[in-house]
Amino acid sequence: MSETLISVGLDVGTTSTQMILSELVIENRAGSFAVPELEIESRRILYKSPVHFTPLLQDELVDGDALRRIVDAEYAAAGIPKKDVGTGAIIITGETSRKENARAVLHALSDFAGDFVVATAGPDLESVLAAKGAGAVEHSAKTGKTVLHMDIGGGTSNLALIEDGKITATSCLNIGGRLLKIAPDGRLTYVSPVLDRLFSKQVGDYVNQRGVLELARTLVQALEMAAGLREGAELLHKLVTREAGSLEAPSNVVLSFSGGVADCIETQQPWLAFGDLGPELGLAIRESRLCQGEYILGQETIRATVIGAGCHSAQLSGSTVFHQNVDFPLKNLPVVESVDALTRLDGPGVLVVPGEAMDFAGIRDLAKNLTASIKAPVYVATSGDMAKALGQALALRLGTDVKILCIDRVRLKEGDYLDVGAPIGPALPVVVKTLIFNR
Repeated sequence: MSETLISVGLDVGTTSTQMILSELVIENRAGSFAVPELEIESRRILYKSPVHFTPLLQDELVDGDALRRIVDAEYAAAGIPKKDVGTGAIIITGETSRKENARAVLHALSDFAGDFVVATAGPDLESVLAAKGAGAVEHSAKTGKTVLHMDIGGGTSNLALIEDGKITATSCLNIGGRLLKIAPDGRLTYVSPVLDRLFSKQVGDYVNQRGVLELARTLVQALEMAAGLREGAELLHKLVTREAGSLEAPSNVVLSFSGGVADCIETQQPWLAFGDLGPELGLAIRESRLCQGEYILGQETIRATVIGAGCHSAQLSGSTVFHQNVDFPLKNLPVVESVDALTRLDGPGVLVVPGEAMDFAGIRDLAKNLTASIKAPVYVATSGDMAKALGQALALRLGTDVKILCIDRVRLKEGDYLDVGAPIGPALPVVVKTLIFNR
């Protein structure tokens, strides 16, 4: 028997803000007398908002009140009450994540946008969501080809290397269409600090198309380096964001593009069409080595990240789960990999228990060790299918009044944060995220 869950995705980017609402259909793939095996069977987009310019009070401040009005109006336009939303993600991306009030705006929107919605940011997650939302992961899974997906937005380019339908590495470069803002008369109104020593012009100076295209070609050289199509690394290292990972693309990789700039790769736009360097960046990509071999445009371009957030951020745990006295939803639980780290937290956290499922004696001993070291509430995530048995063993030792949560089949690492929603049948919707704000 299937159940449905409504999910929201909100992407507050450097240039644009978008929102989608989607329906996730959840099916139990196990037989009637087997351990439940719930999976998200299908995803259907119910509503796509128009693309809004991200409202700013000034270059360093996001206009939180204006964003709330946008979200409120889009819920009304969709005809779906906020209270009906069960999961999803709000992400703040690109240069917008570097704004002084980004964290406060994100958390305010999280509370505003539904009972169980994630407030999250970080280039790893953005890369994953964009690759899924653009269809690059699906393309790799169907064809068996290795794909390097590039989501090129207003402030950053999020990269994901995909092998056999699995994302194996991510990275992020400070390359995007809104690194320059240009008035209709060619006067610069904004120059991003990341262009220091790459661009000699300053705010107030005048530029022409040739000069902007020259800058775009320089930036594209870094993308070629990231794709293994150009030797050298100094430029690449300069433009890689501080918290981003690194990847090495193989020589036979298929390039995939999404983001607002992707719309300018195959369709020539006037150079001042958007008041930035996006059209010239698209032109430079089309003329570069990135488009000399096999490449594809995403099924979604400018909407790839928001569709990833709305349709692909939620997971289910799991085949076995245990919970007692837990007040759902749980939000922003820090993930740790040792009991010592758990005891140092100011509040509750989630302890990761690695390894395969244990036998009864192993589970009993683990429960004994955990209850001797940590205080309630007890939140545990296991790799193997033993969450229910472990939860029962913990309850026997701690009693029925203690808050206990044990989940399984969720990939977590120290430094992640976890949100857990109310049960859907025998499973729990969970979202893993990293709260990263650049300065």
